[in-house]
Amino acid sequence: MRVLLVEDDPELGDGLTVGLRQAGFAVDWLGDGNAADQALQNENFDLLVLDLGLPRLSGMEVLKRARSRGQTMPILILTARDATGDKVSGLDAGADDYLVKPIDLDELAARIRALTRRSAGRAAPLLRHGELSIDPAARRVMLAGQEIELSGREFSLLQILLENAGRVLTRSQLEQSIYGWCDEPDSNALEVHIHHLRKKLGSELIRTLRGVGYSIAK
Repeated sequence: MRVLLVEDDPELGDGLTVGLRQAGFAVDWLGDGNAADQALQNENFDLLVLDLGLPRLSGMEVLKRARSRGQTMPILILTARDATGDKVSGLDAGADDYLVKPIDLDELAARIRALTRRSAGRAAPLLRHGELSIDPAARRVMLAGQEIELSGREFSLLQILLENAGRVLTRSQLEQSIYGWCDEPDSNALEVHIHHLRKKLGSELIRTLRGVGYSIAK
């Protein structure tokens, strides 16, 4: 899952980036509102974590512009502004959640998972497909009652495919979901991850539509 973090405090931004990556998210971090607005116009993100007090363009304006363009990804406001009026304004402008600093990283990760579940129309915390189940919070995969060890990238790739079961996802869509700007994957890295998932979970799980992309049957 690819998250855009917009936070102008260098220490907090760095800490959140490291922590969220350790929790399994692909995180891109920007420090000003104008850069965030440009990134949102040019790239796809699964979720936006947004500070309000940003230089160059306020977080509220970033939020309003994103919604006016019809962008529907979940947006979580992360700010020091704790007044009820600020919370109401942010939520009414299109934010899906509002978290006041200082924050607990585990709570932030849990809220991100909850928001993405709801945006996908899924209430249950576990993803299931036949005898396969994955727990995004614990980063745990079970197949026919046996735990399967996956690398971080393999887990993220499996999760995005299961969340979109029945849809064909292109190579570009998958790479954007599991890699951030700081990552430089090899040209065949995605194919290697797919190969490893098939070896561990069964060759029939992931279908290849040559020249189009990959999918898991619904």
